[in-house]
Amino acid sequence: MNKFWTVIAILLFCAASTFSQAVKPSPPGEDDVVRISTNLIQMDVTVTDSKGNPLADLKPEEVEIYENGKKQDITNFSFILNLLPTTSKSAPSEKKRDPGLPPPELGRENVKRTIALLVDDLTLSHSNTFFTKEALRKFVNHQMQDGDMVAIIRTSGGIGALQQFTNDKRRLLAAIDKLQFNMVVSSRSSAFNPIASTLEEEVNNRGRGGRDEDIIGKTQSDKEFQNEANEFRESIYAAGTLGAINYVIRGMRDLPGRKSIMLLSEGFKLLSRRADRAAEPSSILDSLHRLIDLANRASVVIYTIDVRGVTFDGLTAADNTSGLTVEQIEGRLDDRSNETLDTQDGLRYLAKETGGLAYFQNDIGYGIRKVLDDQSYYLIGYQPDPETFDPKKNRFNKIQVKVKRPDVKVRYRSGFFGFSEEQIANSKISPNQALYNALTSPFAVNDISLRLNALFVADKKRNEYLSAFLHIGAKDLTFVHDQDGNYKATFDLIASSFGANGMLRDGMRSTYTLKATETEYRKLLGRGIVYDFAFKLKKPGAYQVRVAIRDNATNRVGSANQFIEVPNIKKKRLALSGLMLENMEYAVWQKFDTFTPQEALNLVDPLADTAVRRFQPGSVLTYSADVFNPKSDAAGKLSLTSQVKIFSDQDLVFEGKPFLKEYTTEQAADGITARGTIRLATSLKPGNYTLQFIVTDNNADEKRRVTNQFVSFEIIN
Repeated sequence: MNKFWTVIAILLFCAASTFSQAVKPSPPGEDDVVRISTNLIQMDVTVTDSKGNPLADLKPEEVEIYENGKKQDITNFSFILNLLPTTSKSAPSEKKRDPGLPPPELGRENVKRTIALLVDDLTLSHSNTFFTKEALRKFVNHQMQDGDMVAIIRTSGGIGALQQFTNDKRRLLAAIDKLQFNMVVSSRSSAFNPIASTLEEEVNNRGRGGRDEDIIGKTQSDKEFQNEANEFRESIYAAGTLGAINYVIRGMRDLPGRKSIMLLSEGFKLLSRRADRAAEPSSILDSLHRLIDLANRASVVIYTIDVRGVTFDGLTAADNTSGLTVEQIEGRLDDRSNETLDTQDGLRYLAKETGGLAYFQNDIGYGIRKVLDDQSYYLIGYQPDPETFDPKKNRFNKIQVKVKRPDVKVRYRSGFFGFSEEQIANSKISPNQALYNALTSPFAVNDISLRLNALFVADKKRNEYLSAFLHIGAKDLTFVHDQDGNYKATFDLIASSFGANGMLRDGMRSTYTLKATETEYRKLLGRGIVYDFAFKLKKPGAYQVRVAIRDNATNRVGSANQFIEVPNIKKKRLALSGLMLENMEYAVWQKFDTFTPQEALNLVDPLADTAVRRFQPGSVLTYSADVFNPKSDAAGKLSLTSQVKIFSDQDLVFEGKPFLKEYTTEQAADGITARGTIRLATSLKPGNYTLQFIVTDNNADEKRRVTNQFVSFEIIN
């Protein structure tokens, strides 16, 4: 099959001189949970007994709903039970499973719960950062279930840190490992800063006067400035926290069903304290109200967990009370108590207004478990009055729900601003904003079919690259006739890579015009468009690749994103590049060596196969990867054993025989490429599969002799 690799080289050369591609949210696949329109207001309502268990037997006549104090006639009423069964750990497995195997991607129809774990590292102290990471690891390893789509996000990370929602526990654990105490915004090692006297207090308490009056005046001024600075700092970080929540909600709102955000935080203040400790509203309240309206419209429930737990606000060993009077110490302790109450009030208010719960217990994991159990609800709707959306009033419409049954707890959304979904739909965003929204959304947008496969590769000088292969559904683009009678489509393409810390690493944006003859146009409609690009990597690690495309004629958009782990090949450890793929019919493969290179070009398309990864049963699949850092024995020979496995939903469905191949140092001078070819069984059913390619260096140490790469693909009829 030597001509196969010649074809790949030709295609790679040709692709380097080609073109490129476009975005709008995909419609939900089921009825909206929350609906705010001129003919229907529908809200989700949670009703539990005294022990917190959901009640499933309420009747419509037991429930009353009020808008702005006026009772409404209920027009629809239903109960949604959404408890996932607990899987049995003792159930025997009939098939072999690989613990390192990535799970198959969940389709929208298979998603049971969508959960964003938002870690507020703008507020976290050093000790609570540790406890938060431990609770998140417990959730991923023991509480996350099939059907869960989860993202772990930092409030300080910006849009680049908006991790891809995934059911892959490996990615989530890697994201947890990247969580660090943020020294830039917090200097606290524990929940409170230690108590210590100021210079002014020491001077006053020593009873000095005269020449110290200037010092007192200066320290008083410094204290006032410091208080104002702290107040401003807290408001900025609170705004940053709310901004991150806002961004996550916007990313989640286009998903069907009810979604959850778990905010793990040390809280934020709704009130600010004057010098006399009196409270007054803070500057973030208006932003908070807008955020609540956004969450309520997006069917997002916000749960808040105070990672401090039950705080002790008395004196600790870290406090230094020397130089302070009893009254001053009591005042400092009052400040601590107010700090706890004020910051917890912010968490409590945000949860209550969006129908969630706030947890202030020492066990963070318990709070997460309670959130997972709180997923059943009633859908209650009514027809609004005309004045609900009166533009002259432009008010926040308050909702109140009452249940006549005794000893029950009711939680519901607080209300909504007086504009309908129809009005929102009519206020369109700009095409550029739609493109960037699609790029930064944690979910793929599918108005234009876009398939992405990003690989790690390296050149002979060991420069590492992130190489991305895109497949664009040409049938989703708008082609028009130009003056020459050819077909023409114009589209924008934007691509970015983000590092593990959420910072933008590389990016590109271009506008492309694709021209095609009648014959070429027909081929494009059937085969699609393949485009590839590469970013040179400055260092190894975890990366996200995000791509968005917009059709300029219709402003329709599409997007895709992928997580990729890049090894450090300069550490001299065995590693594999990403997998290149090529697929052909069995009959074509049998006589492939008889074709000329040009004939082969018309029969196979490795770039498209690597990007799309959709194959038919019975076809032949060829895979390859570059091998880095193999070790030679005393005679200068290299010995590598390769093996391939195929999994369906983590069940092993094919296991190839190990294949041993030896190389001389001369053969390995230009690099080693490990490859293999298999025929996909005709019995394979349509669905998602994963290919694992394993390479063993027989000359290496036991702990460093095995490496592998995975690639997902789909079997189609």
